[in-house]
Amino acid sequence: MKEIAIEIRPVKNKKDYDRTMKMIESLLHCAPGTKEAEILEVLSILVDEYENKHFPIEAPDPIEAIKYRMDQLDLSQKDLAEYMGGENRVSEVLNRKRPLTLKMIKALHLHLHIPAEALIA
Repeated sequence: MKEIAIEIRPVKNKKDYDRTMKMIESLLHCAPGTKEAEILEVLSILVDEYENKHFPIEAPDPIEAIKYRMDQLDLSQKDLAEYMGGENRVSEVLNRKRPLTLKMIKALHLHLHIPAEALIA
């Protein structure tokens, strides 16, 4: 097998990022356990660190997470009443007039599979 020469450098800016992404793309189909696979892993870690620093993903807003899940499952506010203590409570929470309680968070997580981390944020 032909050995490849890749210079591994820190990813400090957009130019470094683009260069590293091209190297990653060229290594995507390498066999596991090879030298190329090890290089791919190191490059992926460098890119991940750069992306986490420069393009952080913020936690979703809890109310928006609930609304998104309602849209996904085609649910109405009435459908959430049993998990949140009645239709009035659902309306108050979705209109940001009442905070989510721990009981509501547990029920929404258990029954609608909304990540608890999204509801606690």
